[in-house]
Amino acid sequence: MLLSKSCVYGIRALLYLSVNRDREYVPISEISELLGISFHFLTKILQELTAVGIVKSRKGIKGGVALAQPADKITLYNIIMHLDGEALFNECVLGLPGCADDNPCSMHKIWSSVKKELQGNLQTETLAHLARQIDEGNIRLYDYNFAID
Repeated sequence: MLLSKSCVYGIRALLYLSVNRDREYVPISEISELLGISFHFLTKILQELTAVGIVKSRKGIKGGVALAQPADKITLYNIIMHLDGEALFNECVLGLPGCADDNPCSMHKIWSSVKKELQGNLQTETLAHLARQIDEGNIRLYDYNFAID
């Protein structure tokens, strides 16, 4: 897996918030249950995203979390950088230390071009665009139908 479990769960939770953009705040317990993510693990991830200004939170009966920025301003690249750092774009795909153009591994040439393209795509893909695709039924966010009344 290229992304950590924290990063994957963070992206999925942010997409859920993007799809539910008409709600002021969404309870973390709802996101946890629907997406099948441990409540405590998800809370930790959302705290990290709150610390960097991607998510905002409110305590209390009508509390929960919400996007702190418009979904069209949050890219997948931004989320990945905050949760996983630069490893995806800087480390050797085979895990070899010192892998570089002048000291390449067997996959260096292939991975270099793939990661440049991937980085470009992640820098332009926004939560708003993905939320529209989810709303239109073109991509899925979770494995079963769940309607929020």
